[in-house]
Amino acid sequence: MTDAERMRDHWWWRPGHRTGRHYHACHFAMGRHRELAGLVRTYQKALEPFTGLDLIPLPWLHLTMQPVGFLDEVGAEELRRLWPVLGQELAAVPAPLVTLHRPVVRAEAIYLPAVPAEPILAVRLAVRKAIGEVLGPQRVPESADQVAGFRPHVSIAYANTGQDARPVAAALAAVVTEPVLITLDQVELMRFHRDNRMYEWRSAEPLPIGAATG
Repeated sequence: MTDAERMRDHWWWRPGHRTGRHYHACHFAMGRHRELAGLVRTYQKALEPFTGLDLIPLPWLHLTMQPVGFLDEVGAEELRRLWPVLGQELAAVPAPLVTLHRPVVRAEAIYLPAVPAEPILAVRLAVRKAIGEVLGPQRVPESADQVAGFRPHVSIAYANTGQDARPVAAALAAVVTEPVLITLDQVELMRFHRDNRMYEWRSAEPLPIGAATG
């Protein structure tokens, strides 16, 4: 499936971001799920001939969810106070059970949608509630409108140049795979960055989801 006829370079700097400016985020580290890693490797094999794509190494697979703030804006003491509140809010929501299968080719990336989206959105809203309680509502990154358009996914490659999206989509469509079902039982509080033209993290502290429900 493709949402775009042409792809474009993904590696432009978003507002506020630059080399060396890292940030805290609550994202799902996905490389630990073996079935998903196998699915990603299968699709990435089909993408290897395309030099205009940067394939994401398995250790850096992630499901982007909720930024917390830049390191120079969220201090160590604030982070220390945020940790238990995050734990409390995440314990009150069920761990999402999601399916990932066929990739989507978009203008800047190729990703696997995680469906259904609603359980992951519930986790994101719990994280946002915790950030608002500790740092204040005005410091919760991203607007309600942005959250409303949230489409949870796991990217498997980023475009590094302009190129025709149709051959990429055709190569992926020829791959035969089975869907993967995953329980997202934890989210990671990460120190996130893209200094090396890849999204990476220096640390990832796990926070269990749904602990209050067993």
